[in-house]
Amino acid sequence: MQPIKPQDIQLRINNLADQDLYVHLELTSGAYAQHMDSTKHPASAFITNAAIRYTQGSISGTGPYRVGLKTTQGWLYAEGLTHIDEQEQERLILAGHDSQGKLVVALQLSREMF
Repeated sequence: MQPIKPQDIQLRINNLADQDLYVHLELTSGAYAQHMDSTKHPASAFITNAAIRYTQGSISGTGPYRVGLKTTQGWLYAEGLTHIDEQEQERLILAGHDSQGKLVVALQLSREMF
């Protein structure tokens, strides 16, 4: 994974707009590792292969970044994004890692199911 370059992400977001896509969105504050540190409040969210079509999308911030996608029914957004899987050309795979390199948030968009 490589650090996000906002202008590149914006182009990819624009290229996926107005298409039937699948989304994977994941967030964790350490819920998987609460047994290691009981002072952490465990929280997580996970959705995968949900159908989505957005009319516009944008990346904002100075790093970590936020991506917002406007659908006909509302908004989907992920905040705390730091990296992109540049090897993926068909799918947009973004992740946010904490200072220890652990995954905190993931946002993935694809024309095919994950």
